[in-house]
Amino acid sequence: MKHFILGAVAAVCTTAAQAQNWDMPTPYGDATFHTQNIAQFADDVRDATGGSLDITLHSAGSLFPHAEIKGAIRNRSVPIGEFFLSRLSNEDLAYGIDSQPFVATSYDDAARLWTAQEPVITELLAAQGLMPLFSVPWPAQGLYTNGEIATVEGLNGLRFRAYNAALEEFATLAGAAPVQIEASDIPQAFSTGQVEAMITSPSTGVNSTAWDFVTHYTPINAWVPKNIVVVNQRMFDGLDADTQAAVLAAAEAAEIRGWEMSAAEAETMTATLAENGIAVYEPSAELVAGLQSIGATMLDNWNAAASDSAKAILETYNN
Repeated sequence: MKHFILGAVAAVCTTAAQAQNWDMPTPYGDATFHTQNIAQFADDVRDATGGSLDITLHSAGSLFPHAEIKGAIRNRSVPIGEFFLSRLSNEDLAYGIDSQPFVATSYDDAARLWTAQEPVITELLAAQGLMPLFSVPWPAQGLYTNGEIATVEGLNGLRFRAYNAALEEFATLAGAAPVQIEASDIPQAFSTGQVEAMITSPSTGVNSTAWDFVTHYTPINAWVPKNIVVVNQRMFDGLDADTQAAVLAAAEAAEIRGWEMSAAEAETMTATLAENGIAVYEPSAELVAGLQSIGATMLDNWNAAASDSAKAILETYNN
């Protein structure tokens, strides 16, 4: 009996020692479909492992601000997290090809681009001890303004919200003044006059109640940017084989589900903008031509500065 009790205690202690709790920072609020998808991913991992790996989600930058999430994963302050992929364009332009205007403007194009991009991103992140688990796009980006914009010249002089280097360049080429603003700060930035216009997804527009501060929205479908969920390779390697398999299976399901959620969001959130009083209009041919001209200039600039691996992504995508 004594040996049985000691053996049972040892088994319990071993199970407790193997159980892990992972904190996971994300930049967006609970109402955002990305966050909802990640919450389901965490539930799937918890269920598949019988609770031996419990991922606690910290949304809306509550644990780390957006700009610090990738670094926190790298230095093992947290094992896992989500961030906007093209924020890393300053490291290598390969990270930001999905935010280049009019390179990929539909979900089919975005999926082909990710197929070309993923191996390069995986290699770049591996050099920093990181491993991508899954990536999910935002709906194609649209233009929010006060009043209808008929041509690019209508953007001249406007204080323009930016969220990455590509959008800063875009705004500058359009004659606007770019201001870096996180998604969670959009309402305040508009209410204080810090910004007057923005390009973002219909999802972000609804989540920030854009009808409180702008009157018009046009789905210019400028690009289809992605978020990515990344894990610290050393932390992942520390999991047993069954738990690793559970994480990878949940990640695969999350990527498929996330793309489906994004496509559904594009329709429902655009409708929600209209239901709340925003005038949704198709962009004029003149506006589209002007925006595409900016996109062509930006792509020339991108090609002039891009690494060989970044250029290989575009070559693979275009062939």
